[in-house]
Amino acid sequence: MSNPEKFFGTDGVRGRVNTGAITPGKALLLGQVIASRLSPLQGNTPAPPLHAVIGKDSRRSGDMLENAIASGLHSVGMDVMLAGVVPTPAISMLVRETGANLGVVISASHNPPEDNGIKFFGADGYKLSDEQETEIGSFMLSGEQLPQSSLADNAMIGRSRILPDAASRYISMAVSSFSQDAGNKPLKGIKISLDTANGASSSTSPQILENLGANLVTHFNTPSGENINVNCGCTHPGIIAEKVKSDGSDVGISHDGDADRILMCDENANPVDGDELMALIGCHLLQKGEMAAKTLVATKMSNLGLDECIAKHGGRTERTEIGDRHVINRMRQIGANFGGEQSGHIICRDHNTTGDGILAALAALQVMQETGKPLSELRRVLRKFPSKLINVPVSSKPEISTLKAAKLIAQTEKELGETGRVLVRYSGTGPKMRILVEGKDESRIACRAEEIAEAVTEQIGL
Repeated sequence: MSNPEKFFGTDGVRGRVNTGAITPGKALLLGQVIASRLSPLQGNTPAPPLHAVIGKDSRRSGDMLENAIASGLHSVGMDVMLAGVVPTPAISMLVRETGANLGVVISASHNPPEDNGIKFFGADGYKLSDEQETEIGSFMLSGEQLPQSSLADNAMIGRSRILPDAASRYISMAVSSFSQDAGNKPLKGIKISLDTANGASSSTSPQILENLGANLVTHFNTPSGENINVNCGCTHPGIIAEKVKSDGSDVGISHDGDADRILMCDENANPVDGDELMALIGCHLLQKGEMAAKTLVATKMSNLGLDECIAKHGGRTERTEIGDRHVINRMRQIGANFGGEQSGHIICRDHNTTGDGILAALAALQVMQETGKPLSELRRVLRKFPSKLINVPVSSKPEISTLKAAKLIAQTEKELGETGRVLVRYSGTGPKMRILVEGKDESRIACRAEEIAEAVTEQIGL
């Protein structure tokens, strides 16, 4: 049995430009569908009038998709504010600050330049719910068009205007999250190597760090539309490690294309991943009594060592499905203010309502400042369980329980018991399966992960 077709993936809809769902026609229809569900026209009179904020990363195709989705929104009576090239978390913030009804981000995150994507934020600055995505996605897959009665007449068609201070608003928010005194320079004396992936943060993150007094060396901040994420960004940890070493920096910061996640690097040129960042920030928050509900929310992908680490400092860890949207939903349910993913989506909910790369970096820098310890020492708070992660390219995505590897997966789970785990899932953004085996016997888990990967490759591998 195959998995049912889905329009939305783990984080919005994403794919190769001018194919599948990432075409101007589909973007226009998507704008119409989501706007009509926010406020269906009643006799061609929307009540009240609605408006959206649209932001994008630096891809060449961003203008094309921006114009298309804006046209769709206009046709159903929605005005649009164009924020230009800004990080994804800036749109989450701007929706709330401007009183918009919808936030739209045109980005494929860490994907290559020839890809793009679209994701949405509601009026509260949070991503759409599973139920909302399912409803919208079902219509998009149905092949239907919006009925004429849903479209605005000439007098009600929406219009666009530029939001000129979009980036500066976001910069001010990020700076104030670290220092309430505009004249204070808390990062003075700290040398930072920054990789903005030639993406959405190429302007904002350097300004934020320099405003806080950092001695900054910026790399990959000249976006051309064709070079986003190309041999740079947080999916290339070796790059920021090289830059920290050659620059002689105290710390490295590396974004992905839309800057909603982060990879850091210590002064010894060793990359620091999302689990380590959550551990060092989370333990510091617990020590200061500032972790709401004394609970860190992470996903199933995070290392089991994170649970032990947080527990030793008086807190607890809750796990969700993959995707920062699920993390945030659980945080809201239990009143938590800190959480994230191993991939570097870190949510500092006291300051923003989605994963925010630069806020996560500032939170880690604040721990360094307040403890007087380098990142290489702070990261030791987390003792990871040995793990093996293998990504297997696949030609199809049948139900995992029907695969020949299912028996081997179950056998491995039984062997590991409570001292380890097996996590096998399909990627939400590409044709691959992710196989994670974790436990205390490093050689054993590596062997098991490879055996499972071989069985999957033999049956459905590319």
